[in-house]
Amino acid sequence: MSELKILVTGCKGRMGQTVTECANQDADTVAEVGIDMGDSLEDAIVKCDAIIDFTLPTFTRELVESALKHGKILVMGTTGHDDDLLKLIDEASKEIPIVHAPNFSVGVNTLFWLTRKTTEILGKDFDLEVVEMHHRHKKDSPSGTARRLAEILAEARELSYDDDCRHGRFGDVGARTSDEIGVHAVRGGDVVGDHTVIYAADGERIELTHKASSRYTFASGAVRAAKWVKSEGHRNGLFDMQDVLGLK
Repeated sequence: MSELKILVTGCKGRMGQTVTECANQDADTVAEVGIDMGDSLEDAIVKCDAIIDFTLPTFTRELVESALKHGKILVMGTTGHDDDLLKLIDEASKEIPIVHAPNFSVGVNTLFWLTRKTTEILGKDFDLEVVEMHHRHKKDSPSGTARRLAEILAEARELSYDDDCRHGRFGDVGARTSDEIGVHAVRGGDVVGDHTVIYAADGERIELTHKASSRYTFASGAVRAAKWVKSEGHRNGLFDMQDVLGLK
């Protein structure tokens, strides 16, 4: 496989620097160019085969439209998109390959798989809660990973993410219902990312937890995703890390 040239967006940020380091350490990839605020995307995108993006949803429209224009592989770990941007990503994936995942960690994607299986095994007798913690600078809440965990719980229990999730509790909210999925966000310090799924019943409790101590796990997963798309022959479509790892 020839060397895959990767464009890193937000290259001066903590995540961008980690992606650049990871890509340059992989024998099959190289981060030849990066952009940050004020740089020209159009000038940079023609020099790459694939783009890895961990920036902000405000940049997504420009990025997707440019990737579509130039026919580039797009790997996106950015979260917090509204419905219009998600629709834009989905439509673009009909013409270019896009890997869009809330988390590129192999461990977290194993957690996704375990969460679905555990929920199916335990049935409806356990109360469901999701707790996540991130560093003080994280802007969106809940995290994309926590949202995906809650979505998996809802899918496995035939519930609705929009209707049955309760994001935090304050005041006299009454007793939780059997169909309620609690979602709670904690912010502080330099925490890279902790996620816990809690199953609580009378007499017992099960907790599935993943704790990330380095951004390298996300960066290496994103590089792996870009390489996977290339190995698949640039076929168009919208994929996630479960596809990359063969967990579907």
